[in-house]
Amino acid sequence: MPSPTFDYIVVGGGSAGSVMASRLSEDANISVALLEAGGNGDSWLVKTPAAAVAMLPTSINNYAFETVPQKGLNGRRGYQPRGKCLGGSSAINAMIYTRGHRSDYDHWHSLGNLGWSYDEMLPYFKKSENNTAFRDQYHGNDGPLCVSNLQSHNPFQQIYLNAAKEAGFPITPDFNGAQQEGLGIYQVTHKNGERWSAARGYLHPHIGKRNNLQVQTGVQVDRILFEGKKARGVAYTQDGKQRVMYANKEIILSAGAFHSPQLLMVSGVGPKDQLSQFGIPLIHDLPGVGQNLQDHPDFIFGYAANSLDLIGISVAGSIRIAREIAKYVSSREGMIATNFAEAGGFLKTDPNLDAPDVQLHFVVSLVEDHARKLHMAHGYSCHVCVLRPKSRGQVSLSSNSMKDAPLIDPRFLSEEEDMETLVKGYKLTKQLMDAPSLASVTTKNVFTPDIKTDEDIRKIIRERADTVYHPVGTCKMGNDAMAVVDANLKVHGIDGLRVVDGSIMPTLVGGNTNAPIIAIAEKAADMIRRQ
Repeated sequence: MPSPTFDYIVVGGGSAGSVMASRLSEDANISVALLEAGGNGDSWLVKTPAAAVAMLPTSINNYAFETVPQKGLNGRRGYQPRGKCLGGSSAINAMIYTRGHRSDYDHWHSLGNLGWSYDEMLPYFKKSENNTAFRDQYHGNDGPLCVSNLQSHNPFQQIYLNAAKEAGFPITPDFNGAQQEGLGIYQVTHKNGERWSAARGYLHPHIGKRNNLQVQTGVQVDRILFEGKKARGVAYTQDGKQRVMYANKEIILSAGAFHSPQLLMVSGVGPKDQLSQFGIPLIHDLPGVGQNLQDHPDFIFGYAANSLDLIGISVAGSIRIAREIAKYVSSREGMIATNFAEAGGFLKTDPNLDAPDVQLHFVVSLVEDHARKLHMAHGYSCHVCVLRPKSRGQVSLSSNSMKDAPLIDPRFLSEEEDMETLVKGYKLTKQLMDAPSLASVTTKNVFTPDIKTDEDIRKIIRERADTVYHPVGTCKMGNDAMAVVDANLKVHGIDGLRVVDGSIMPTLVGGNTNAPIIAIAEKAADMIRRQ
């Protein structure tokens, strides 16, 4: 039986892969195959916003990676959840819709990545977006990705806003509009109170309806197949059987910041010394593959509080949740529609900065260790992260097989400047936490009651900080010696191969990364159609 052949093979059905497969298959004359390691991403766990608490700390729809021991975090291993189903991390994340700052994309352009400035990216954000709240020059209202205000209607949002005002911080109604700085309530990728993952918006409506689109789940892509330096196909395992698929035009890697570089390396494209270490035949020496890993280092405050509007463990809370489940079933509103990180915003640790350098996520629950440790209390949490860390890490091989997780080393806080920014961010966030509106409902400072000096702050940061889930950069776009793809996202030195996902970001954006990754894929699909 001959191996199947398609015009395009998309590896990875996450946020970028869902966009690529959907947009390319809009042309009925183009055949597209999408290969995803996980499942369909259409269960009630994915669709129900509050059910993220069942996926984030577990291996349900989640690779649940760990980092190598982090020197900057006292030798602790960090946690790196990544989505494993159609929709990828957009199926398990907190659904926050932010794009970063205008200067992030202008910086990409200044590095020589022509076409990637903010003004050139804005049309792709708008193309992807269907925003039910904002209709202006910054937003789209007809795209596949549904964006809305939260339908949790949690009264604690107003307490947060009151505290922000008391602490002297500006209130910003739209973090994706004319200016980003300030605190407020996040918009989310929801429709009618349900999660709207990239797969739900871009992919699910077309599965089984477009004859030119084949979506296969439960597929472990093992390596890319080359003829010389041209990518021709992929070898993969499905249902325990090894198979091959070929591409007439291109193979598109959308496997994410960890798996895209890993797949390149096990296929023979990457740093030659690392490949030779694992006996991998060299196709092309590309030293930047797996390098330039960036992520947002993050610290969390936690407080117990007297409020059943905050999600927690108690008899009264269980009765409240039972009522809220009934409300959600009937109206898709209330506590079960929460994304947990309902509020937050962007602040400058120095007023002279051109853009905010820290971000807050205010969570209507007492969270510790990525929800892997539970507290018998109702409470709230507040994250603060460094938006443009100077630290650079890497993704490297643990073996020559895609079946083994790669070695993930963000090198958190390896640059002292990142620690000092996080110390300043800690102090700003503490001003908010100490504001009267929050202080009046707080019963206990759970994590930071005895922190007084800067040295205390540095110590507890090293003891408790970790990721806020935004790894990027490991197949960076550029034209320098460490770049992996060019401004068209084509892999340097290889024909017929592109990378389209968060790994192509040369520098991390100042915000949550899901919306930017979707816009990157919209732009990539446009570039392919025009070639």
